[in-house]
Amino acid sequence: MVATTFQALSGSLTDITTRLGLRTPAQAGHLIVHSQQGSLDALENVLKRYLPEEQIEAVKRAYYFAEQAHYGQVRRSGEPYVTHPLAVAGILANMHLDAQSLLAALLHDVIEDTGVTKHDIAAQFGDDVADLVDGVSKLTHIEFDSAELKQAENFQKMTLAMSKDIRVILVKLADRLHNMRTLGVLNRDKMRRIARETLEIYAPIAMRLGMNEVRMEFEDLGFRALHPMRSKRIEAAVIKARGNRKALVENIQQQLSDALDNEGISADILGREKHLYSIYRKMKVKRKLFSEIMDLYAFRVVVDTVDACYRTLGIVHSLYKPVPGEFNDYIAIPKSNGYQSLHTVLKGMNGVPIEIQIRTREMEDMANSGVAAHWLYKTEQGSTSASHARARQWVQGLLEMQERTGDSLEFIENVKIDLFPDEVYIFTPKGDIMELPRGATAVDFAYAVHTEIGNRCVACRINKRLAPLSEALESGQSVEIVTSPSGRPSPAWFNFVVTARARTNIRHFLKDQRREDSVELGSNILEKALRAYDTRLRDIDEQRLDHCLERFGQASLEALYVEIGVGNLLPHVVAAQLSLGNKNDDDATLEEAVAIRGSEGFAVTYAKCCCPLPGDPIAGYLSQERGIVVHRDGCANLSEKRDQPERLMALRWDEEIDGQFAVGLRVEAENRRGIIAVIANRLSVIGLNIERISSHARDTHFTYIDMELKLSSRIHLARIMKRLRTIDGVRKVTRTSRR
Repeated sequence: MVATTFQALSGSLTDITTRLGLRTPAQAGHLIVHSQQGSLDALENVLKRYLPEEQIEAVKRAYYFAEQAHYGQVRRSGEPYVTHPLAVAGILANMHLDAQSLLAALLHDVIEDTGVTKHDIAAQFGDDVADLVDGVSKLTHIEFDSAELKQAENFQKMTLAMSKDIRVILVKLADRLHNMRTLGVLNRDKMRRIARETLEIYAPIAMRLGMNEVRMEFEDLGFRALHPMRSKRIEAAVIKARGNRKALVENIQQQLSDALDNEGISADILGREKHLYSIYRKMKVKRKLFSEIMDLYAFRVVVDTVDACYRTLGIVHSLYKPVPGEFNDYIAIPKSNGYQSLHTVLKGMNGVPIEIQIRTREMEDMANSGVAAHWLYKTEQGSTSASHARARQWVQGLLEMQERTGDSLEFIENVKIDLFPDEVYIFTPKGDIMELPRGATAVDFAYAVHTEIGNRCVACRINKRLAPLSEALESGQSVEIVTSPSGRPSPAWFNFVVTARARTNIRHFLKDQRREDSVELGSNILEKALRAYDTRLRDIDEQRLDHCLERFGQASLEALYVEIGVGNLLPHVVAAQLSLGNKNDDDATLEEAVAIRGSEGFAVTYAKCCCPLPGDPIAGYLSQERGIVVHRDGCANLSEKRDQPERLMALRWDEEIDGQFAVGLRVEAENRRGIIAVIANRLSVIGLNIERISSHARDTHFTYIDMELKLSSRIHLARIMKRLRTIDGVRKVTRTSRR
């Protein structure tokens, strides 16, 4: 196999000589073979530390297979293409990944870029390796409308493969890391596009999987590609600051070392420096000067056992004064990516802030390699296997989100939201701990517990007190969700939920609910329209119904109802088509008013210009996408639509009304202190909540107080207005539209 490969390689030396600027094919061949063999030998030396001989031989066989498959292909830099998969395998080998992952790394581009098929790989190296390679391969045989759609579809494909085998994403991250390291040979636009994609997706994924070293390298390489001048200036400033701080850092380090030695604790104490992108992001987001960010002196203390971690914490707290509120125990409560450590901030000499992280050696490996450390410690139990389980749980969540979303562009936007978890830790009523992103609300918590809990959520208790659903949660709080069988998500929830799971489920529910509401309303309207033609839907023969559906481009009767319900099709036009022309289209009107009961959901909206209440004479306008818009009969805005008589509808209130309806009130009252509180208290006593309130002075003596209430009927409104007029200082109460 080796001889065949080298012989085939030498056949392409004329091209390679030209690219490398060498004089003879023999010179080129000698350089390439020597370079590749050296890299392969280096990989083999790493593998000998942790893999048995037969698995190392399988890896070498995969290398020769890839070399043959990529024969004649070169990278933009002029190097043979096989140097890329070899470098990817080297990255994974340094993480001590298993042999199958290394085989997939060496073969990861052969399906995408050569004539080799998945079946060929399975025949040579087994089905598991073939599935890994296929999972990493992009969709190359499909034309996409845009680069964004292509990115989204490829990410969806990778997510599905990840759900079956988490190693897919590890190979992909290593692939992207080597591409980022060699980004300089690309043109400026492509370099920026790849760097931006890396910062938006792959760096956060590495963080989510706890692969901190990979994440930091992604961020710094991406930062250099996107903002080369900024990165150079910050890097120069860091080097300068490092020299100025050297003596103080060594002094603190020595004090920590002496204190631990006195207590018999063996530890490695490392000075920790923020990487470039982290400094840039903090300067930009927090609007801080470089000097303010570099004021913090950071150290990492690595010890042997968990017990030693807590003993070390006590020692450093006795050495320096801890800053209140700046201690976090991520050993007892690990982060969602499995990260464990003790974090504390201290006040050192002359008030210098010192940040210290304390962890075991295994936690250190986990912090750097994350889920990849699962293979490093796979024979042991504990945090590593838990981290692997968390990663699988996250990927499973992505899969569920993908199934719910359906649209690949929407899915990848949700993934981007979900990839930045600065966590808070919330307790369930049973004492279990749930991790949520910072800024999460009770609605996010409800959906994290279960989709049905979120869909039926109506209220919440935070630390046993009733609180708004929109209130941001804080670590340590206990949250209880109050549900109701009649509860349903509100579009207003989109204004404050932060998790992709909550957003996806709310959107999914509202979409289904809107369809159900539209089906019911469309059926009701069409039946009323057919009565104008002296017929009923059940009397329409199947052939005529099919012809009507075909004419209006609908696949089913339900789809036809939806189009009528949302206002895209006019009911009397559909009725005329179904009725075989029993009556002239010009005479076809909705002779019987459609009954409105208040529970039609999204298919019926109530005009803000006149705020109709049960008891008001009403009429409707069939609006596209909004369904029936209900107005008071004398509304000026409705009168302006008389030029579209085909969209006007006769409406009436049903005998059984279900729900509360928004109405505006204007109270003219004396301009004196406390009058608004008196009005609010009077309404609260009778069980009414003010949805919205504002005031502005009419003159020096009187003020206008505009408010929005939810009432059940016109009679209810009359009682409220009468009660408000009895308040001392209230001069006049009138009904208005909502403000």
